[in-house]
Amino acid sequence: MPQTEDTDSSNSSDFEDRIDLADDPQWKDIEPDEEKISVLSLFDEEIFPDVQSMLKYCKEEYDFDLVKIVKNFDLDFLEIVKLVNYTRKEAKQGARAIIIPSRSVFEDDHYLLPVVEDDALLFNLDEVIQKEDITLKRIAELEGELRRLHQQFKSYRKVVDETLESRWANEEPNVEISRYDAQKVESIDERSKNESGYFTSYSYNEIHETMLKDTVRTDAYRDFIYGNKDLFRDKVILDVGCGTGILSLFCAKAGAARVIAVDNSDIIDKARENVLDNGFGNKIDCIRGKIEDVSLPITHVDVIVSEWMGYCLLYEAMLDSVLWARDHYLKPDGLMVPSNITLFLAPLADPDYIADHVAFWRSVYGFRMVSMLAHIYDEVLIRDVDRKNLPGAATPFFCLDLHSITPDQLDFTNMPFQTKLEENIDSLDGFVIWFDAFFLTSREASRSLPSDVRAAEWGKDRGVAFTTGPRGPSTHWQQGVLLLDHGKRGFQPLEKGQTIDGTVGYKKRSDDQRALDIDVNWRAEEGKHGGKQLWSMR
Repeated sequence: MPQTEDTDSSNSSDFEDRIDLADDPQWKDIEPDEEKISVLSLFDEEIFPDVQSMLKYCKEEYDFDLVKIVKNFDLDFLEIVKLVNYTRKEAKQGARAIIIPSRSVFEDDHYLLPVVEDDALLFNLDEVIQKEDITLKRIAELEGELRRLHQQFKSYRKVVDETLESRWANEEPNVEISRYDAQKVESIDERSKNESGYFTSYSYNEIHETMLKDTVRTDAYRDFIYGNKDLFRDKVILDVGCGTGILSLFCAKAGAARVIAVDNSDIIDKARENVLDNGFGNKIDCIRGKIEDVSLPITHVDVIVSEWMGYCLLYEAMLDSVLWARDHYLKPDGLMVPSNITLFLAPLADPDYIADHVAFWRSVYGFRMVSMLAHIYDEVLIRDVDRKNLPGAATPFFCLDLHSITPDQLDFTNMPFQTKLEENIDSLDGFVIWFDAFFLTSREASRSLPSDVRAAEWGKDRGVAFTTGPRGPSTHWQQGVLLLDHGKRGFQPLEKGQTIDGTVGYKKRSDDQRALDIDVNWRAEEGKHGGKQLWSMR
C-alpha cells in the first residue's frame, strides 16, 4: 500500500509540474512551420519560393505572361491546368518563345495529365486567378465599375468645390445651385448605367439574328472580303465589336494570317465557340472587353473591319471606338472596312401616316386624347418609308472617310442641304435620314469618292456598296423619320419646283454619350415657310 501511495504522489507531482510549465509566462507555443513550396519555372530548371515570383520570371525572361493569357481567353480552372501542361510540354521539347493564338492549341484533354510530377503550380492555381482578379468572368465589369467610380468621385469632388465656392461668394445659400449639383451627380451614375445597358443589349441572340438575316448588310461584307482576298490573305485583321464572329470568320476563310476579334458583351463566349466549331481556332483570337481597355497580342494590324453603324448612322456612338482602334493599331497604309459612309436627307409627305398615327388621337370614338401625342414630334421614329412618300430628291449632307475623320467631327452643326420638290404636296410632314455605305479597296480610292455618289449606282459596276434608304431593299436600320411640328401655323401646301434648304446638326447627348440629338433648320419658298426643330434618339 505505501508503494502505491508513493507512486500516486509521484504521478501527481509530475502532472502539476506540467501544469506549472504551461502557466509559465516564458512558455511559448510551438507552431508548426508554414509549408514551403518549390515552384519550377515553366521554361527551365529555375526554382522559386512562390508562384508569383515564377510568373514574373517567365514574363521577363521569356515574354510569356500566363496571367494575361488566362485573362484574355477567360479560362476556367481546368483550362488553366491544360494551358500549364501544354506550356511545360512545349518547353521540354525546346520551345523558348511560345505563342498562344487561341485556346484550341491546348484544348485536348490529354493536357490534363501533369508534365511535372507534383507540380506546385497546379496546386496553387488560385494565385494565378486571384492575383489578377476575384473572378475572371467579371474582370471587365469590375474594371469598368472602378473607372466609373473613379470618374464619379472626380466629378462629385468638382461639384462640391464649385458649390462651396458659390456659397462662399454669396451670403445666402442658393438652393437651386444645390439642387442642380445633385442632379449633376445623379447624371454621372445614369451615364454609367446607360453604358452597361448598351453592352448588355448585345448579349442576346435576337439582335444578332436580326443583323445576320439582314442580307443587304451581311452580303456586302462577305462579297467585299471574298471578292478581294488579296487584301486579306496573310494579313492581320482587327474586328471591332465582333458579335457572333461572322466578319472574323469571313476574313479567316479569305486567308487572313490572324484575326483579333474584340467584343465587350457576353456574346464573345459564343463567338469563341463559333470560331472553334468552324475550325478557325488557330487563326482567330476572341478577346472580351472594350477596345480602349484591352491589351491586344499585336502592335499593328493591316485591316480593321467592323459593323459599327447605328440608326441614323451615329446612334450608339460605336464609331468612336472604331476610330480609337484605327489611331492605335492600324498601319499607316492600312484599310478600313467599310471605308466611306454618306448621310442623306429627303423631304417627307405622308398624309396616311399623319392621319393614322397623329390625327387619330384628336378624336378616338369621339373623345380627345391629344395627351397621347406627347413627344411624337420630339423623338426620331425608326421605320421603313415608302419611296412614294418622298416628294423630292435626297441630298447628301455629311460624308465620312473612315481613314481620316476624327471623333470630334462626329458632333457637327450647320451641315447644309438643299432639295427641290418634284410634285405638289399639301404639307411638308417631315424629313427622312439614311446612309449609304461604300467598301473601297484603297485609301486613295476612298479619298477620291465623289460626295454625291449613290450606292445603287456605285454598286452596279465599281465595287461593293449598299443603301439603307427607301429606294433600296429594306434593312434592319430602316430610316430615321423626323416629324415636323407645324404648331399654330398649321399645314402649308408647297408646289412642284420649290426649293427646300437648310442645315442639319448631330450632337451626342450630355446625359448619355450613346444617345443622339438631331436638329434641322429649314425653309421653303424663299423663307415664307420654315422653322427649327430638335429630335432625340435614346
